[in-house]
Amino acid sequence: MPKLSDLKVKIFADGAAKAPMLELAAKPWVAGFTTNPSLLKKAGVKDYETFARDIVAAIPDRHISFEVFSDDIPEMVAQARVITTWGKNVYVKLPVMNTRGDMLYDAIASLSADGININVTAIFTADQVERSIAALAGKAPSCVSVFAGRLADFGYDYRPLMKDSVARARKTKNVEVIWASTREVFNVIEADEMGCHIITAPNDVLAKLPALGTKTGAELSRMAVMAFRDDAVSSGLALDVPLADAAK
Repeated sequence: MPKLSDLKVKIFADGAAKAPMLELAAKPWVAGFTTNPSLLKKAGVKDYETFARDIVAAIPDRHISFEVFSDDIPEMVAQARVITTWGKNVYVKLPVMNTRGDMLYDAIASLSADGININVTAIFTADQVERSIAALAGKAPSCVSVFAGRLADFGYDYRPLMKDSVARARKTKNVEVIWASTREVFNVIEADEMGCHIITAPNDVLAKLPALGTKTGAELSRMAVMAFRDDAVSSGLALDVPLADAAK
């Protein structure tokens, strides 16, 4: 079992609440941050640009992804050109399609050719990976975010797609794969073993990573039993058992 210090995959934090982001920024093993409109809503962000510029000023030395939110492709492009001005470490997240199913490959290629760092998001298929990487290859530093965890939620085996995505990206000099929608700590191990460039995870998963490789199976078993015993005692559980039976 590897320890956190053994991992080669870059670890990003997924969230949009300032205090936790700054706390994670103090950890040297957190290499970047990803946000999206759903996370902004959850964090109660109302003034997007003020929030983003504040975060970039506080964390100027690591990748931070901020997403467009329009559903109109020309407006998405315009928003991307604004977002990229927020900092040199900013990546603009563009969904692979809009709500009507119109694909953004041409917009992605154009923006990347103009030197804008792109993070193509909401990717679920091999075709989307192939065409996104083709649109980005040879241009600005970029990422493709493959939603492995959400595929697993619907019963899909994401492993072939992730392996194929990594292989395609590694044929370029500028595109990295982000393992997105992470659900559990073992996803970090999987991503590392597959040679994935980056994995982005929520705070509850990140909080468990320092414990990687620090406990044996026997130790975990004893810890589980101790927790069950403590909870039984603290909740006052009791059974009337005859002494003769209890001694057996």
